[in-house]
Amino acid sequence: MPTVNELLDSLLAEPAGRVSPSVYATGRLVTSAPWLAGHRDRCEYLLAGQQADGTWGGPVGYRLVPTLSATEALLTTVARDAPDPALRTRLRTAAESGLAALVRLLGTGEPVTLPDTVAVELLVPDLIGQLNDHGAVRLPVPRNLDAAKPGKIRAAVAAGAPIPVKLAHSLELAGSAAAGAASVTAYAGSVGCSPPSTAVWLADAEFRRRHPESVAHLEALVARHRGPVPTVVPITEFERAWVVADLVRGFPGVRVPAQLVAAMAAAVAGGPTGGAAGLPPDADTTSATLFALSRLGRHRSPECLFEFELDTHFCCWHGERTASPTANAHVLEAFDAHLVHRPADAVRYRAAIAKIVRFLGEAQEADGSWTDKWHASPYYATSCCVQGLTVPEAAGLGAAAAVRHAVNWVLGTQRPDGSWGRWGATAEETAYALRVLLAAETPEASRAIDRGSAFLRGMGGRFDLVPLWHDKDLYTPPAVVGAAILATSNQLRYRSAVRRIAS
Repeated sequence: MPTVNELLDSLLAEPAGRVSPSVYATGRLVTSAPWLAGHRDRCEYLLAGQQADGTWGGPVGYRLVPTLSATEALLTTVARDAPDPALRTRLRTAAESGLAALVRLLGTGEPVTLPDTVAVELLVPDLIGQLNDHGAVRLPVPRNLDAAKPGKIRAAVAAGAPIPVKLAHSLELAGSAAAGAASVTAYAGSVGCSPPSTAVWLADAEFRRRHPESVAHLEALVARHRGPVPTVVPITEFERAWVVADLVRGFPGVRVPAQLVAAMAAAVAGGPTGGAAGLPPDADTTSATLFALSRLGRHRSPECLFEFELDTHFCCWHGERTASPTANAHVLEAFDAHLVHRPADAVRYRAAIAKIVRFLGEAQEADGSWTDKWHASPYYATSCCVQGLTVPEAAGLGAAAAVRHAVNWVLGTQRPDGSWGRWGATAEETAYALRVLLAAETPEASRAIDRGSAFLRGMGGRFDLVPLWHDKDLYTPPAVVGAAILATSNQLRYRSAVRRIAS
């Protein structure tokens, strides 16, 4: 586990951010970029990642998209690349196992329950169509998905229609129509912060020669991960906002490099920011950045967040498919921090805070948890929502009842070893659960905190980074997760010190 200073230094030393490799994204590059160095390594990565049941990816619904991508990629390689006989046999065997798994997963086309990952409603029918083009099997498109929509996107891009910023992140949906598309803008070589999008844009060899920066961007990713690539990168502003916000929560008075603070201030100087250049501006990254800056003594008005205000809540961006409770919780924190500096703005901001508190109350699950489209674990969403609902400006607005309900859910889901986790014990989810309980400190919560704290200490700083974050595939942002664990661990140390003094 890196230290606080190492984490902060990495945000400047590696401005694109750190993201774990993705089966989905690697499969798309196997299909669309055989010209890129590391093609054989990407094939080996897919072969090594297949599970005993023929699938790839996480549990339950998280298997479908990566299994579709990997299976299609292996079939393409067998048909197109004439690999040596031994590799060909391995690829074909894995592809056949993947197809058998997909037949089981998709059944006869009945509706499927899918996680709220990026563009899942488009990627699934698109990948099914590509697999069916191979002719090995005929997979059905689930009846709750629009089989025609990916084709409409391809036709629009082929006709030269402008590509919205949001679509640029999933430009691979346009297939061959994306190659050299004139309406695409690459930022530091990347299209839509998406290696698959960048790769399909560079499909034509002559076009690649005219865009060496984009080729170099993909080559650097391949070299870093030894073949495979992440699903989303860069994540510059997202990583900086989440890491610094967590560290200022957990380490009051932490010294953040002046260059980093200046870069974060510049990101929101002209209005809302996105997760990185090439992604649409969003309320989530913007509010987290503003909150962190306020805590660091560089307060800026969060007036720009009202661009995302709707009748009942704040959206991440206009036109989103589903609302985000965690984004609203972060907006709530940013507004609360603003009123510390500008109490004269109370009337407008308190009305918005009351709206968010109502929305979070209505979004809370019956068991007391929250879920969200940016993370697979309800412990992340619940932690964010409780952090928002316990700010001073939320007091007296009915937030206390929702927080108590959340605390009871966390208490009821602690594992025998003191940990928490949706599918298994993880340090990340345990840190989030402990944050919820630290907001309560009832005798029962105190005992659970002691057990959870012992679990974290027992890991000795050696944590498995389980992919839990949502993009098109599950991924891990190591610096973000590390900051969450470090910040919570320091809060626990402070709590222990206070208890010793009190006793």
